[in-house]
Amino acid sequence: MSSNELPERTAPEKESPAEETPAEETPAEELAELSGHAPAENTAPEAETTEGSPDRRGLLIATAVLLACGGLVGYGVLNAKEQPKPRAVPTAGVTYEVTGTGTAEIAYLARSESGTATVEKDVTLPWKKSVEVPLGKAPSVAIVLDKKGGRASCTLAIRGQHVQRATAVGEFGRATCSGELPAAGAGEG
Repeated sequence: MSSNELPERTAPEKESPAEETPAEETPAEELAELSGHAPAENTAPEAETTEGSPDRRGLLIATAVLLACGGLVGYGVLNAKEQPKPRAVPTAGVTYEVTGTGTAEIAYLARSESGTATVEKDVTLPWKKSVEVPLGKAPSVAIVLDKKGGRASCTLAIRGQHVQRATAVGEFGRATCSGELPAAGAGEG
């Protein structure tokens, strides 16, 4: 070598990944390398971000189910507004009246689709109520005196016309007044 010539320096050769053999490879890493997959400890971060992984598929399925449920609820709410409303039940005006003194339990028929009775307890007499009763139902008022007894009378008027009167006497005395209304469409007006 001459003084002008410098010795050649070469960079140390890097081994290619195929030639590289880690000194302390575990059996799990060896199996993962042979199967073409990354070692198990490296799969967790990838599972969170890899499309098609169980975590993402579960999230997508849950989202789809929630959207479907929301759609069904929305459809039900919107569809409910489009359904025809039930027709109003034709009624007739009825006046119930209970005269006397003391207190009584009074049951009477008032407007409702099914024509069910309304019960008022411990009513101080006299009492009067005007209601609408569905056509085809029989309007009625029933009274039951309390344990003190006494005397009370019920009356029933349909469309302003007196129909019936009954009287209850004594302890727990009872009386009922009832009438007839035409069926719907058979005498309205």
